[in-house]
This record gives sequence, structure tokens and C-alpha cells, in this order.
Amino acid sequence: MSCSCTGDSCAAAPAAPAAPERVRSETRRLAIRFSLSFAIFACALTLSLIPRAPSSWTPWITAAFVLSWALSGYRVVFNALRNLSKGQLFDENFLMTTATVGAFAISQNAEAAAVMLFYNLGELIQESAVAKSRKSITDLVDVRSETARLASGETVPAASVVPGAVILVHPGERVPLDGIVLEGQTSFDTAALTGESLPRSAGPGDEALAGFMNGGGALTLRVTAAFGDTAASRMLALIEESRHRKAPAERFITSFARYYTPAVTLGALAIAFLIPLILQDAAGPRFSLWIPRALVFLVISCPCAFVISVPLGYFGGIGGAARRGILVKGSDFLDALSRTKTVVFDKTGTLTTGRFSVTALECAPGVSEGELLSAAAAVEARSTHPLAEGIRREAESRGVGAGSGGTLSDYGEKPGYGAACVRDGVRLLGGNPQWLREEMVTVPESSESPAPGSASVEVARDGKWIGRILLADTVKPSAAKAVGRLRALGIDRVAMITGDSAGAASRVAGVTGIAETFSGVLPHQKAELFSRIREETLARHPKGVTVFAGDGLNDAAVLALADVGMSMGSLGSDAAVEASDVVLMNDDPESVAEAVVVARKTRRVVAENVILAFAVKLGFLALGAFGIATLWEAVFADVGVALLATANAVRSRRA
Repeated sequence: MSCSCTGDSCAAAPAAPAAPERVRSETRRLAIRFSLSFAIFACALTLSLIPRAPSSWTPWITAAFVLSWALSGYRVVFNALRNLSKGQLFDENFLMTTATVGAFAISQNAEAAAVMLFYNLGELIQESAVAKSRKSITDLVDVRSETARLASGETVPAASVVPGAVILVHPGERVPLDGIVLEGQTSFDTAALTGESLPRSAGPGDEALAGFMNGGGALTLRVTAAFGDTAASRMLALIEESRHRKAPAERFITSFARYYTPAVTLGALAIAFLIPLILQDAAGPRFSLWIPRALVFLVISCPCAFVISVPLGYFGGIGGAARRGILVKGSDFLDALSRTKTVVFDKTGTLTTGRFSVTALECAPGVSEGELLSAAAAVEARSTHPLAEGIRREAESRGVGAGSGGTLSDYGEKPGYGAACVRDGVRLLGGNPQWLREEMVTVPESSESPAPGSASVEVARDGKWIGRILLADTVKPSAAKAVGRLRALGIDRVAMITGDSAGAASRVAGVTGIAETFSGVLPHQKAELFSRIREETLARHPKGVTVFAGDGLNDAAVLALADVGMSMGSLGSDAAVEASDVVLMNDDPESVAEAVVVARKTRRVVAENVILAFAVKLGFLALGAFGIATLWEAVFADVGVALLATANAVRSRRA
């Protein structure tokens, strides 16, 4: 009942993100209006109940009821008249206005004022519920700092800082713009942006996103994205986009309201005028008996419980998902997720970190691990190869970085083979065995077989082999748990598609528990393979949904093709984020299962609301038509249904 808009606009009303201050202002305004209207109504009702009150009080009491009615429902009456002028006769505003004006006409003044008063109370409670659902989303606005501190110490608007600029972030401050850490060590609180509860350690070379809270030391960052292109800004844009996508249940309710409202209006007219004519006796039609019943019928029939609670339920689900770092671009995708039967993962960057890490060190006799890492880090100091990045990180973590052993010079690289440099007169080599042998270095066979999917870098000093470094793409810690949760949710097919070798795919599948893998798949083959998997899912489950989770540019086509495409928002490519329907800002594969849980809970809440509203409405409509329910009972029944549905819808935030 608690809405003040037309049927079409009502369904979308809760979905527009609003600034926190505007939401608070609207709630305060409704509270003041209700308090004033209630005070006037209470005074009028008290005076009307005084025994043997002077008849001269009657006009004043009536005027007080009318004033309370007008203060509570002026917006309803205005909307009814405005819609009437546009030819939109049948909507909830029309029902409310007609019912209350009719109640005044038959001298049920207190009841008429009460209808609008409790309508106002419903608005207030609903606005509070909507505000809570919005809070998870509007809080994202607060994570963006409006100012940035340049390396010179000058504070400037964050929007004026261009990529490539160097900025400073002090302890306790939010990172204003996406960037790469140049200097400093810290621990980021990323909960506002990614939903992660644990802090994220960061140092030179690590990524820092706008909205991260610096919980450690002072940092120097190189900006990588303009203010409007930061991860936080992209999140807000995706949220704004989500409100334009409706789930099937929302579209049904919107269409249903167009037919329901004129139907109950005609029903009320039949109760008021047709039934008295049919059942008239010798005294004639008993309009005085049936018109009040028709008014009760109109009050009960207001469809706001349907029109508000369904979109509010979906919006609550979207807000609850956002709190967990899961951005759903529309309620139709949330609805589809609840019917997930197959999940297909990309490997690199989705189930794995996409970053190579050192897994083992094999040193020549007399060479320490520190010496081997220091020499390798010097060789790879300028390389952009993923293996080089893994070696440098490991060396830095052990305090034996590229510059720890002297001055570097004569750097050279042979793409696909390796690199070389001179450090304090000593020539260092690093690369594959074939290249080192071409450089007249004797490379011994490995003492152990490398793990499937791993890679090795041979290192030489002054023409002598000093060791090898084994590296592998690290499987994300939550990947195995993600697969287990999906199976526990009844998703019977979990597969992985990768362009990597069968060995690399086998290693990841063994760690995660994925039984079905497709390796060596070229980018253009991914879409064809996924289409086949989707068709197989539909053959088993006609309404089943196939989800794809990926992160790279080569995943964009499959993300767009999937029933629901999920991309890794923090590390994923812009093309993948744009093509996907759901963005996982925390880059956590377990969020795929979390999204399914939220979707199923949201769909269940929406179904409960529809059943509740239908059951109570139909029951009281019958009671009103037969004169069993009074106007007072109609008011409380209508308000009660709307409030129960609204309270239930808010539960979807806590899925």
C-alpha cells in the first residue's frame, strides 16, 4: 500500500541509487509529515469520542479529519488528478482517492483520515527499508576520495590528476585513484570495494585501487587510471546500469497491475450499484448498505504490496551482493543465477592468480639460494615476462633484489629464450636450457621432474651453471572451496576451459577437484565449445542456466554468449567487465557460489511476497464484498500486507 507513484514507475522506484543525504532527507520529511498528521488525527478522534459533545464542535472535528487526510495524502490525490488528466484512470492513487472521498461522503470521517494516515506510515517504513537496501550501494560513493596529494605535497582535486602522475597516500587515508605502488609497504583494508574482510598486504609493484584504506605506512603511487575510470567509478556505473534490467517477476507484476486495477474498480462499481439493483426488495435498492462495502473493497484492493515488494526484494538482493563485492548488472541476471545448472571456469586469472610464483630452487654445489635468486633477479631486472616478475618478487621478499649485489650494465634480452647482464664485471645469464647451451654453458638434467604446468629458468655466472628456478601459476586458495560449494548447491556440472597445456590444466583440476577440463583451446574455439556445453545443459534442464567465469580479453566473447557471464573486476580486462553480467570485484572464485546463494535466497523472498500478498488480498476482498470486513479492518489489512512484504523483502540483503 505504501507507494505514491503510478504502476509503471512504482516498480522501478526502489532501484535508483540515491545520495545518502537525499535518502535521509526524504525519510525525515515523511516522519515530520506523519507526526503532524497523526497529532491532528488523534486530537480529532479524541474530541469525537467525548460523550454529549456540543454540536458546534462537529464542523471543527470534521475539518480536523479533512486536514489530517490532506496532509497525509496530498501527494496521492495530486498523482491521481495528474494521471487522470493524462488519461491514466486506473491506478492505486485513483483507488485510494476514490475510497477516502467516498468515506467522507458517507460520514465515515475518521476512517477516511485513517486510510491516508496509515498509508503515510507505510510510506515512512517503506522508505526506511529502501534506504537500508540502498545503503550497501550508496556507501560505494563514499569510498571515492575527492582529493589527491601530489608528490610535491600539494593537494588537488582527484579528477584533475592524469594517469602517470605520482601521488602520496598517508596512513589512514583512502587511495584516491587506481595506481601501482612505487615505494612503501602497507596493509590495505579493501572491504568497502571488494567485500574482503582480511587486509591485503602490498608493496612496490602491487596494485592499489581507489577506495582502498591505507592501514600501514606512507605510500608513493603511480596513477594508472583517471578519476572516472577507477574501479570504484566502474562499480557505480555498473550499479546505475543494473536498475534498468528487470527480472521476469518484476515485468509480470508491472503488467499485472495494469489489468488488476481496472478489474477491482469495476468490481467495486458492481458491488456499489449492480448488486443492490439485483437484490433489491420492496423498499428498493439498498445502496446505503452496499456502497460502504464497495469502499472497503477499494481500500483492500490497492496493489502496492505487489508493486513495491517484488522490485524491493530484487534490489535488496543486488545490494546484499554488492556488500560481498559481487556486482549484478540487473535483477534479470540475479533471477537467472538462481537457476544455475552448469558453471564453466576459465583457468588463468580466474582459478589461478595469473602470476607465476617460485615453487622450488635447485642450486649447484657451493651456491646458496640467496646467490641464485640475486643473480636471477639481476638478469630479469628489466624483463616484462611473467616468469621474470615471479623471480623478482621472490628475490625482493628475501632481501636479495636485483641491485643488492652491485651495479648492473650491458643488459640484453632474447625474446622467448632468456636475458643477460653484467654485474660488477661478472656476466650473468638466465633463460631456457637451449639458450644457455648455445652460450656454451653446461646445463645438467633436473634432479626431479617438473610439476605439470610449471616452468623453469636456468641461471649461469661467468659461463658456469649455478642453478635453476622452478615457477608455477598459483591456484587461488579458495578455488577448491568454490568448486565444492557449487556441487553442494546441486550444480551437477563444473568444467574448466583453458588455452594452456594439458599438464597445466591437469594440475589445476587436481587441486580444485574439477573433473571435466578442456585444454589447448584457442580463443576463437572457446565460444564454440561453450555453446556446445550450454546446449547440453538445456537438453538436461530446459530452463537451466549456464554460467561462465573468466577474466581476460579472450574471454569477452564467451562472457557475452553465456546465460550469465561473470568477470573478475579487479584484475580482469575492461572488455571482460563490459561483456559480463556479473562483476566479482574481489577476484574470488568462491564468489560464484556466493552469487548463486544470494540469487536463490532473493528469488525465494520474492516468491514469498507474491504468495503472501495474493492470499491476504483475495481473502480480505471477499470479506469486504460480503460486508464482514469494515473500513478500519481494510486499512490495517492493506497496510499490514505492504509492511510484511516490505520487511520480508529486506531479508534478501542478508542472504
